[in-house]
Amino acid sequence: MIPTPQHSDKKADLVDDCTETSCGTIYARRGGIDLAGTPVILVHGLVVTSRYMIPLASRLAAYFPVYALDLPGYGNSSKPALPSGMTELADAIEAWLEAKRFSRVHLVGNSMGCQVIADFATRFPSRVDRIVFLGPTVDPHARSFWRQLWRQMENALYQKPLLPVIAADYSTVGFRRSVAITAITLNDREEEKLPRIPVPVLVVRGSRDPVCPQRWAEEAVRLLPRGELRIIPGGQHVLNFSMPREVVRVMLPFLHAEADIFS
Repeated sequence: MIPTPQHSDKKADLVDDCTETSCGTIYARRGGIDLAGTPVILVHGLVVTSRYMIPLASRLAAYFPVYALDLPGYGNSSKPALPSGMTELADAIEAWLEAKRFSRVHLVGNSMGCQVIADFATRFPSRVDRIVFLGPTVDPHARSFWRQLWRQMENALYQKPLLPVIAADYSTVGFRRSVAITAITLNDREEEKLPRIPVPVLVVRGSRDPVCPQRWAEEAVRLLPRGELRIIPGGQHVLNFSMPREVVRVMLPFLHAEADIFS
């Protein structure tokens, strides 16, 4: 039975999980592992770690096995000498799935995490059941450092409670790596990968998200072969942190869908 929206604020505890892979140690916050169903893997955005995924992960873990990853170079996972691009980060997820012996998963990403997932899904489609993009980046109509910085600063005005979390995660990444990762993110052409994602994708945008404007969200859905758009009124860019209950409400019917709702 698909959980009804009023039940979407249930929570479950999360615990630490460290896994040795061919790409080094990958840390995750996990929950709901005693539940049946396809695991849900949460992929964080630029500079931050799985810490800001906790509000969403704890709620999803009431319904699914959930893992919120620290990608290599972030948080408690291994730190490669050089910053990793989207392909290397996607390869790390594949290595982690192999180590966990997961054959197929749902993938949920925020911001840059959507770019990592897009790269993964084009190269390892048999590993993916369904995808959720929360505020996908980078808007191809604003692919410049200064325009993206301005949008991030505008978003920060809406999401002030997130700033201490970002500051703590930034300190573990460092200035040089952050600058390098930002350049990699801006140069990644996600829009060229979206048409090659064969699985159902739900794009979720907050109506007040300056980083992922409505035009880009709609364009992303048009590019996806099996895409659907949901708007969360009043939501900002980091929906998984600020509005996790609302995100779960729109995600649950999509992830629990038994029929192909896109056919």
